[in-house]
Amino acid sequence: QNELSFFNKQQNADALEEAADREERGMWANKAEFLLSCIGYCVGLGNVWRFPYLAYDNGGGSFIIPYLIMLTFCGIPLFMIELALGQFSGYGVITAWRASPIFKGIGYGMMVVSFLVAVYYNVIIAWSLFYMFASFQAVLPWTSSCGTDWNVDSCVETANATCIGLNCTMEPTTAVPEMTTAYTSDVNMTTMAAVKRISSSEEYWRNRVLRINKSDGIDDPGTVLWDLVLCLLLAWLIVFFCLIKGVKSSGKVVYFTATFPYIILIILLVRGCTLEGARKGIVFYVTPKWEKLQTAKVWKDAATQIFYSLGTSFGGLLTFASYNKFNNNIHRDTLIVALGNCATSIFAGFVIFSVIGHMSFKLGLNVEDVVNQGPGLAFIVYPEAVSLLPLPQLWSILFFFMLLTLGLDSQFAMVETVITGFMDEFPKVLRPHKIAFTAGTCIVCFLLGILLVTEGGLYWFELYNWYSAYYGLLLQSLILSLIAAWGYDINKWRLVKDIKLMIGFEPNWYFRINWMFITPGLLLFVIIYSGIKYVPISVGSYVYPKWADDLGLCMSMACVALIPIYMAYRIIKA
Repeated sequence: QNELSFFNKQQNADALEEAADREERGMWANKAEFLLSCIGYCVGLGNVWRFPYLAYDNGGGSFIIPYLIMLTFCGIPLFMIELALGQFSGYGVITAWRASPIFKGIGYGMMVVSFLVAVYYNVIIAWSLFYMFASFQAVLPWTSSCGTDWNVDSCVETANATCIGLNCTMEPTTAVPEMTTAYTSDVNMTTMAAVKRISSSEEYWRNRVLRINKSDGIDDPGTVLWDLVLCLLLAWLIVFFCLIKGVKSSGKVVYFTATFPYIILIILLVRGCTLEGARKGIVFYVTPKWEKLQTAKVWKDAATQIFYSLGTSFGGLLTFASYNKFNNNIHRDTLIVALGNCATSIFAGFVIFSVIGHMSFKLGLNVEDVVNQGPGLAFIVYPEAVSLLPLPQLWSILFFFMLLTLGLDSQFAMVETVITGFMDEFPKVLRPHKIAFTAGTCIVCFLLGILLVTEGGLYWFELYNWYSAYYGLLLQSLILSLIAAWGYDINKWRLVKDIKLMIGFEPNWYFRINWMFITPGLLLFVIIYSGIKYVPISVGSYVYPKWADDLGLCMSMACVALIPIYMAYRIIKA
């Protein structure tokens, strides 16, 4: 009886200490803040920027099929695991792995992925700021005539041109480059047949914003673009001031940042569907090219896009859930956020492909030939869309402000993952200096990001984008699913019982079967198939040198390499 009494007192003392620790870390003011933060984290630039360009690159509808498969059997089950680990433990990505201490390297790996993505993700926010500031001009610069110093001979103003095949009708005010005959209002573009027609918005993006035409490749970074550096600095200052008080400050910001983008997307969709040629782009988007499903790339891209858009295995969900009250209904939140995120991605695809269809009609090109695949798709097609609205400057400002809010939500989560992970693991050292540690993290990320805003910065950006969440993230997700389902005492269904202790009921057999068999099996298939069909990185016609490809693979594997390294450390220490 004395031992039992001592044990109960010790349990009560531990519970009080844990409650006090949670209070010191900070908590969401209410359930809405957590739910909106998760929506803001998941519904981000990956939906309106990465998803459309991956769909464009992988044949439109043929990308949606593996995307939905990966969502059902990988995305939702892993989403639930992360929320459960974070909420039950009440700690960040490192300390939460007290659940299975020898695998704490998974937490360090999550921080590495979040850190690498945060470095280049804020560059997209910097581009959005650049375009937003440019939108204050009397004439939107990407809609101006083709006679500017950043244009090339194949430039065509899509606002003033209508092409059918090689026959283009243009307004008399538009100069036709490389013409060997006098200009007429109805000309044949035969002399331009050898040169792909390029919209002025694409020329502005490549030759004015990025100035990529001044670089020969990844080994030729060129000069630093100081206008973009200032935009990048401003982006990091915004992140710092929004995170200075942790979830107490970022939780208030998401009320606006998580809801505003939907208003702009709905307006752009309505306008896009009324444009000539829009149907052509939408048909391309929803029509599968079945031969694409036989390639490893479409499955790899679908898997990584699920991780990007849902944020699984990055640690952000685990971090957000750690600030929850113990009995928050994570089952409901998982379904709301995951399905809402998927719907937003597909919805954004309709927005962008309606405009691509219009551009293909104007330029006389096939849909797949309108713009080069890549991150610039959103900075070519969306600007083209807002330029077709009444008061284009106003809508352009609102749109790029929307991109800013979308990016910041996700950026908050990734940077908070790194900060919270270290602070929970070393509370006595770091918690008293949270502001200084947050500032230091932002400064390091900013300095690393400067390389990405040089004349050859897009090549480095693509290296980060291609590899930072590639094989390593897939392997880490595989290990996470195996340890949560099998390593966390499968004989007693410990994970299921812990979830029941929090929400009052056990997850159904859909989650159990996926956790045990389907999710790890599908991830293993994608990893092996991608390895067999591995293709080195390339952007358009540019093929990266072998050293850059090897560097990218090292970057990708850095997160998963920490798992065996930490295991060895714990075994030696024991």
